[in-house]
Amino acid sequence: MSTNNFDLPHVLVVDDDNRLRELLAKFLTDNGFLVTVASDAAAARARLTSLTFDLIVLDLMMPGESGLDFATALRRESNVPILMLTAMNETDDRIVGLEHGADDYLGKPFEPRELLLRINSILRRIPVTVEPCGEVVLGDVRFLPNRPELSRNGTPVRLTDIEAALLDALAKRPGEVLSREELIKLTGASGGARAVDVQVTRLRRKIEQDPKLPRYLRTVRGEGYILRPD
Repeated sequence: MSTNNFDLPHVLVVDDDNRLRELLAKFLTDNGFLVTVASDAAAARARLTSLTFDLIVLDLMMPGESGLDFATALRRESNVPILMLTAMNETDDRIVGLEHGADDYLGKPFEPRELLLRINSILRRIPVTVEPCGEVVLGDVRFLPNRPELSRNGTPVRLTDIEAALLDALAKRPGEVLSREELIKLTGASGGARAVDVQVTRLRRKIEQDPKLPRYLRTVRGEGYILRPD
């Protein structure tokens, strides 16, 4: 079964080394990410004006504006996670990178599998800042977890008990990946992991503009589901 690209975490790779940049793009694409590349800070800014990213892999040493300067400027306007790559791998260098807004730091040369583990670790531990007990906004859809009530443009949308429990579980932990096993425990769903997939498909029909291109209730391949409200 193929996974729609709109359902994948989107990573921006910024590195002036053409060969490394393309190798990283292929590796991450092969491991379930949507990847966009940029050769320098200026190109990265251009990408950021038109696209939304879940994480940036950023080279430290680039011609013109350095990765440190770019990260510092970006932090004034965005909380997108940053994983810095650099051949400068002393303790002081790592500290400087973290002080300039990086969420993690990986020295070159590196093992691609370690890069993958670090990226997944960052994405798991950084939640979307949403108050889970209040109204959950999903475009023109509103969900009140404590009732639970769902509406689209003010018109009530009926939820089954299991759909309400599923959306409630995800809404109370926004930005966090919940495995199918966790969702079964939280909702009392029967029928195993496949039943969770079926309920997610049904729920998407009620909360997404295009259920085939989900924006809010997204699949994290091999791990489970995540709700990313507005």
